[in-house]
Amino acid sequence: MSSPRLMLFGPLPIRILAGIAFIIHGLPKLSDIAGTQGFFGNVGLPPELAVLIGMLEVIGGIFLLTGVLTRITAAFFVIEMIGAILTVKISKGFVGGYELDLLLIAISISLLLTGPGRISIEWDVLKRELFPRGKAIIQQQKDAQKTV
Repeated sequence: MSSPRLMLFGPLPIRILAGIAFIIHGLPKLSDIAGTQGFFGNVGLPPELAVLIGMLEVIGGIFLLTGVLTRITAAFFVIEMIGAILTVKISKGFVGGYELDLLLIAISISLLLTGPGRISIEWDVLKRELFPRGKAIIQQQKDAQKTV
């Protein structure tokens, strides 16, 4: 396989691990909503945000795992992680504080730029990305793949 064809598979392991990470961090928020709302209130966030953030992490994680709405989900995760760093983690410092959040931001930016990659529902089942101009982007990738 040539390098451009291999690049189409690059987002897969990133998507899988990020999806798992977000699901694992979202499930406790939803399983103990009262505790999560209390935590959110203590750090100065609206308690109602707890359910939305938990659902974003679980549903968004599933979207990343399956490769559906990858770019849009990644954009939401970038916003969420920036918010988490600024409101909760910045005072803890880098190590033991916001290093994981920065890593998840970098992963999300990568997925925002590359899309879901070759092995995804968007590519294999729908034959297009569910994102503005996604179809054109995939067609360009397919054309590049044919020339290699």
